Amino acid sequence: MKLARWGRYWPAPAKLNLFLHVLGRRDDGYHRLQTAFQFLDYGDSLAFEQRRDGAIRRPEGLAGVPEADDLAVRAALTLQEAAGVSRGVTIRITKRIPAGGGLGGGSSDAATTLVALNHLWKAGLTEDELAGLALPLGADVSVFVRGRAAFADGVGNELQATDWPRSWYLVVNPGCAVPTAGIFAAPELTRNSPETTINGFLSTGGRNDFEPVVRRRYPAVAEALDWMSSYGPARLSGTGGCCFLDFDNQVMAQAVLQQLPAAWTGFVARGLNRSPLLDYRSV
Repeated sequence: MKLARWGRYWPAPAKLNLFLHVLGRRDDGYHRLQTAFQFLDYGDSLAFEQRRDGAIRRPEGLAGVPEADDLAVRAALTLQEAAGVSRGVTIRITKRIPAGGGLGGGSSDAATTLVALNHLWKAGLTEDELAGLALPLGADVSVFVRGRAAFADGVGNELQATDWPRSWYLVVNPGCAVPTAGIFAAPELTRNSPETTINGFLSTGGRNDFEPVVRRRYPAVAEALDWMSSYGPARLSGTGGCCFLDFDNQVMAQAVLQQLPAAWTGFVARGLNRSPLLDYRSV
C-alpha cells in the first residue's frame, strides 16, 4: 500500500454504463432508469488526514469546483452528522476521471469518502447504512459504496449484483463536459423504453437513450462515436461525454488507442465486477 504524510491512498474507480434506458418519469419528478454498471481498473485516488477541529477541508480536487460543492466534502459532512463524529478531515483528491464524462468521478469520490471515513473515524455504520447516506448525494453513489457490478432499476439505486463479461475497454474523451441535469431535462429525450431484464440486455446489448440528445448538442461527441464505430459498436457512458468500445483483449484495445485523433484523449482499462475499494474496508 502506498503511504505518505496523508496516509494510505484509497481508490475511487471509474464506471461504465453498459446500457442506459429511460422507462418514464416518476410522480416525484425523477426518471425511472434501467442500467448495467461495471467498474474499471482506472480512476481517482483519495487520501485523508484526520483533524481535531472538526473541519472538513479539500485543498486539492477538481479544478473549478468549489470546496463546498465537492461531492467528497458533502459526503464527509453527511457521515460526520449521521454518525455524530466530532473529528474532521482534510481530503486530498488526485483526479484522473474527467468531469462530465459519464464515468462517475464525483460519485465514486463521494463513495470512497464515505467508506474510508467510516473506517478511519470508527463510525461503525453498516454497508446498508452507508448506501442510505449515499442516495441523496447522487443516484450512482450507492453502487460505488457497495462495490459490486450491478443491474440497476429505479433511479439507478435498486441494485442486483451481477457479474458482467470482463472485457477490455477503450474509453475516449472528446473533451466535452456534459451537465447531467440539462440532458435529463431535454424535451427531445425519449422516456418510453420498455422494461428489460438481465437476460434481455445480454441478448440485445441494449442502448443508451441519452446518446441521441448528447450527439445533437455536442458535435465532438458525435464525431468521436462515429470514428469509434469503424472499429466496433461504440457507446456513450451515462449522461456524459465519454464513449467506449469493448475488446476481447488489451492488445486490440491498445492498437485502436494508438490511432486516436490528437484532439481527443483516451485510455484502455479492464472491466471489473468487484471494486478495488472492497479490499480497503477492513485494512
